[in-house]
Amino acid sequence: MGSQHLPLQTRGIFHSLPTFSPELKGLTAIVTGANGISGFHTMRALLDSPERWSKLWAASRRPPPEEMMALLTQDQRSRVEHVACDFLEEPEAIARQLGEKGVKADYVFFYSYAQPKPKPGAHAWSNAEELSKTNSALLRNFLGALEHAKITPKRFLLQTGAKNYGTHLGPARTPYTESDPRVTHLGPNFYYGQEDLLFEYCKKHNTHWNIICPGWIIGAVNNAAMNALHPLAVYAAVQAHKGEKLNYPGAYESWLAVTEHSTAYLTGYLSEWAVLEDKCQDQKFNSSDTCPIPNNRLWPELARWYGAKGYTGPELDESKLTVLDPGNVPTPLGYGPPRKPRFAWTLSGWAQQEENQKAWKEISAKHKLTHNPFEDIEAHFQFGDFAAWGPGELQ
Repeated sequence: MGSQHLPLQTRGIFHSLPTFSPELKGLTAIVTGANGISGFHTMRALLDSPERWSKLWAASRRPPPEEMMALLTQDQRSRVEHVACDFLEEPEAIARQLGEKGVKADYVFFYSYAQPKPKPGAHAWSNAEELSKTNSALLRNFLGALEHAKITPKRFLLQTGAKNYGTHLGPARTPYTESDPRVTHLGPNFYYGQEDLLFEYCKKHNTHWNIICPGWIIGAVNNAAMNALHPLAVYAAVQAHKGEKLNYPGAYESWLAVTEHSTAYLTGYLSEWAVLEDKCQDQKFNSSDTCPIPNNRLWPELARWYGAKGYTGPELDESKLTVLDPGNVPTPLGYGPPRKPRFAWTLSGWAQQEENQKAWKEISAKHKLTHNPFEDIEAHFQFGDFAAWGPGELQ
C-alpha cells in the first residue's frame, strides 16, 4: 500500500509529509557523503523514524563533525555507524572497508561530490572535464565496491542538481522539467556520466533507481561551500557586528528576480519517500521548497535577522556596474545571447578586506565558532556571489 492512502504528518516547520505502513521496519541504508549538507540531513530525515530505519552506515572519508552530530538525539546517534571510505580509491579497497564493518544495505543514498579547483579567475564550473572525470570516478568506484562486497540494494538514489539542465552555463529552458532532454552541445556534464553509470549498474543487478535534483541547497552544517545562503549570512553577521548596513551587490534586475532554494532536510524527506514508493521506482524528481523569494525581500530580512543598521538596494548608476561578457558562446537553450552578469561589487572581494576578517575573528571568539570561511575565500564566497547577483541572470 502506497503512502497516498495514509494520513499526512507535520515535523517541525515541514508540513504535509507522508507516512508509511508500519510494516516497513528494520531497514538499513548506506548514506555516502554523510559529512556534507545533503548526506547529513538525509540521515536526519531517516533517523526521525526509528522503527523504520534501524541502521545507517555513514560512508565518507571523515565522520560527520561533532557539532553536526550534536543535532541528533542519543538514540539517533546509536543507529549511525561511520565507515571511513575514500571513493577515489580502487573498488577492492572500498569493498574491504565495507566488509570490515559488516555493512548491509537495503537502500543506498549517494551524495558524494568533489569540486576540483578551477584555474585562477575562472568560475566554479569552468573545468567541466575534470569535474566529470572526478565525480564519475567517485560513483564508479563505489558501485564496483558494492559488487565486490556483494551488497545489492533494492533501490539506489543518486542526488544531482539543477546543473542537470545546464543552468550554470547560461540561460536554460524554464521551468526545469525532469523529462527534458540532456543538454549535450555545451561539453561534458558529470551528472550525465553518473546517470549512465547508475543505469548500467541497476540493469545488471536488478536494482531500481531514483535521481533527485535540488536547486541551491541550504541547511545547518558547519562547512558547506555550496550552501548559497551561508556566505550571505556571514556577510550579514559581519556588517551587523561593525554597525553597518547590508549593501546589495547586484543589479536592478537581480534585485527583483525570483529564485528558490532546496532545504536539505526537506529534500531528505523527499528522498525517503521516493525510495519507499513502488510507483516512484526508476524516476527522477526535482526538489524545491517552492518558496520563491527575490532579493528585495531577502535582503531586508537578513538585515533584520542579524541586527544590521538597515540595507541598501541595487546600484542604479549603470556606469558603476561591472559586466562579465563571455563573448559569443552557445547557451543551454541552443539559441539567444549568453548570460552577462552585472554587479557593483563581489562578496569574494569584500571577504578579502582585513577589517571584515578581523570582525569575523571577534564574532568567532564571542560565540565560540569553529568554522572560518575566510580561510578559503574563493570556495566559500563565490557561490554567495551567484546567489546575490545571479538570479536576474538565471531566468
